[in-house]
Amino acid sequence: MTKSLKVLITGVAGFLGSHLAEKLAEMGHSVVGVDNMIGGYSDNVPKNIEFHEIDCCDLEKVKRIMKGVDVVYHCAATAHEGLSVFSPYEITKNNYLASISIFSAAVNEKVKRIIFCSSMARYGDQRTPFTENMKPKPVDPYAISKVAAEEVLANLCELNGIEWVIAVPHNIIGPRQKYDDPFRNVISIMLNRMMQGKAPIIYGDGEQKRCFSYIDDCLACMIPMLDQKDLNKEIINIGPDDEFVTINKVADICTNLTGINLKPIYKKDRPREVKHALCSSDKARKFLNYKTKTSLNEGIKKTYEYIKKRGTRPFDYNIELEIINNLTPETWKNKEI
Repeated sequence: MTKSLKVLITGVAGFLGSHLAEKLAEMGHSVVGVDNMIGGYSDNVPKNIEFHEIDCCDLEKVKRIMKGVDVVYHCAATAHEGLSVFSPYEITKNNYLASISIFSAAVNEKVKRIIFCSSMARYGDQRTPFTENMKPKPVDPYAISKVAAEEVLANLCELNGIEWVIAVPHNIIGPRQKYDDPFRNVISIMLNRMMQGKAPIIYGDGEQKRCFSYIDDCLACMIPMLDQKDLNKEIINIGPDDEFVTINKVADICTNLTGINLKPIYKKDRPREVKHALCSSDKARKFLNYKTKTSLNEGIKKTYEYIKKRGTRPFDYNIELEIINNLTPETWKNKEI
């Protein structure tokens, strides 16, 4: 391992951030974690790090904890793509403005590198597989906020001589993922419902296609971004480009796993949802020796075992709908999930 670094990780009570913090601390790095606790679980926060419960939008507090930091991983996000159409203020505030606060403090402190977790939503509705040289075509406020943050990151870093890397994870699953959020994480929502004896809910015809990445496979790419020299100014998709699966098939897998054989409840399509989303992993294979080590079935099984151990939960509608009209999904308006 290279010398020990002081690393700041945002979203450390969340899914990706908590795993990343734990691994880097185990490697001997000094980890500072930040989270406002609206999108994660308190028991996700690793015990072997310095933790601050603050909002990333609070620039003055962020500046104080940025002192002496070498590298920043900005994982925090209100990662609600579908909801962003109906709660655009809350979602973009917690993505765009929060990101600019982190970037501003990091640049002011002259950190060596900033790694930003963007989203495959940046690509929008284009031909698949999505490659990093495609021009982003975001189709909803969440994706627009991610692309805007990417552009500000590159602008500030290039002006101030700071290295940057943009990671594009997609559809990560596994232990510690928030499973009582009714607005995101389709597999966790299905499992949590089915384990309570409820049928899975599917939007549209269920023929939307996605690839899902198990958390450990994602971490294997994120950790080298800490200091691998040839990654400066690179945008890299992280996740598999095989096992391209429909949501209907995902429901079948969850049914077989839980033994809850209930016919899915189909609802009308959610506005702005991209039908087929698949990222190429070629660049990750080239730069990061990426390999899919955990299959979709195994990843879903491990997610199921986590929920089973922790216990099912009622869904927490902790984000208010800002726009309620005939386009707003009934499942959200009526809290049906």
